[in-house]
Amino acid sequence: MNTTPPTPSVAGTWRELLGPRSGPVALVLAGGVLLEASTVYLTTSLLPTIVADIGGEQFYAWTMTTFLVASVVTSMLVSRTLATRGSVAAYLTAFGLFGLGSVVCALAPSMTVLLLGRTVQGLGGGLLAGLGYALIQRALPERLWAKGVALVSAMWGVGNIVGPAVGGLFAQLDAWRLAFGALALVAALDMVLVVRVIPRLERSTQRQPLPVRSLVLLGAAVASVSVAGIFDVGGLVVAALVLGAVLVVGFVRHERLSSTSVLPAATFAPGSRLVWVYLAVAVLALGVGTEAFIPLVGQETGSMTPFLAGFLGAALSLGWSVVQVVSAGATRPPLVRAATVAGPAVLATGLLAFAALQVEGPSGLVVTGWFVVLFVAGSGIGLAFPHLSVAAFSSTADSDEGSKAAAGINTVLLIASAFSAALAGVLVTLGGDSLVTSARLLFGGFGVVALVGTLASVRAARVSGVREGAAAERS
Repeated sequence: MNTTPPTPSVAGTWRELLGPRSGPVALVLAGGVLLEASTVYLTTSLLPTIVADIGGEQFYAWTMTTFLVASVVTSMLVSRTLATRGSVAAYLTAFGLFGLGSVVCALAPSMTVLLLGRTVQGLGGGLLAGLGYALIQRALPERLWAKGVALVSAMWGVGNIVGPAVGGLFAQLDAWRLAFGALALVAALDMVLVVRVIPRLERSTQRQPLPVRSLVLLGAAVASVSVAGIFDVGGLVVAALVLGAVLVVGFVRHERLSSTSVLPAATFAPGSRLVWVYLAVAVLALGVGTEAFIPLVGQETGSMTPFLAGFLGAALSLGWSVVQVVSAGATRPPLVRAATVAGPAVLATGLLAFAALQVEGPSGLVVTGWFVVLFVAGSGIGLAFPHLSVAAFSSTADSDEGSKAAAGINTVLLIASAFSAALAGVLVTLGGDSLVTSARLLFGGFGVVALVGTLASVRAARVSGVREGAAAERS
């Protein structure tokens, strides 16, 4: 086990990251996240065709709920899987589960079997996304961490474009089963690549107990808020959201007191700022939760074609992906702190501007403004996310705890996404029959949350690296 803080190193370049030495590893890490991200949007595009073929309309929303809950559960097991099975076996397990789930979906005779396949897919997907972050911290040199994070997290934006496009194509051909078959084939090819390029990292010699209580508490919390999006009755929605929040509080309390935890010890150690890093990441992820409703605004209020409305929905992810590639190149501490603090504020500015531009019968100029301000909102995520991730990676000198900190980024993203989707549904419902009012409430409300979240990014920007985290652990 490595307990020696890494020595500071000069910033790496994109050419080095994608070069012959690190490139194959980086592409596998990014490819796993892309597979998880694109599947989310691909399945959404295919669902109308699937329901028309095998029925099960009453379980429409459960296809996403089962996938998300399963992903959250395995995302919390990433560091344990790495420690006990090693990097190659961990990735083979992840791609194997994802491929198996895809085969089950492809052969599903009913919606019940499809839900089973989606659950198995989610188990693999949660591992893939978590490993994508954890292996950056362990398989790449420190000087490439920021750019590695930028590359991997950019796959969520790419998936937002690739997923609907590929799903729409297969739906147009009435070949939804072939779409899942193609996913299984890609997973199988990735397994071959994993054996060839992923470095075989040392396994931990320490016993890794299963964090059962943490898994149950957080899994139940995500299930509760996901179900909130299914209910039509206001009281049930509020009850599900409150229950989810209570379970998250219970999870945090258990993590603080238990020796069998999912998050690293540095999260709650005196003097550590890791908890603020995770809160700032959660704020940024909440902004992404608005994406699902943007195409609806484009079609209904802006009279856009489905294709153009889909591109509007991808504007936020595009801003995230493009800007973080640039932001990852910032290495001077003042620039890093400025980007970290500015991220939520820029996100808030874009969301509030989009809310302000919601009018009946918008002109072409206003619609153009929609694209611009959504890109700006995504830019806020791209500004801060690479540096928050590196701060998490550097929060501890222990390699196993470092894997927990890195995998925790993905866990926080998934939890925040679940809560944001449920909260977005509530705000849209409050708007009643007026989509303009619903959009103002949704994007204005999330803009205010992002603005308040700037406080977390201010605290997170004080993270000075691994020495602070190591010192906190010793105190």
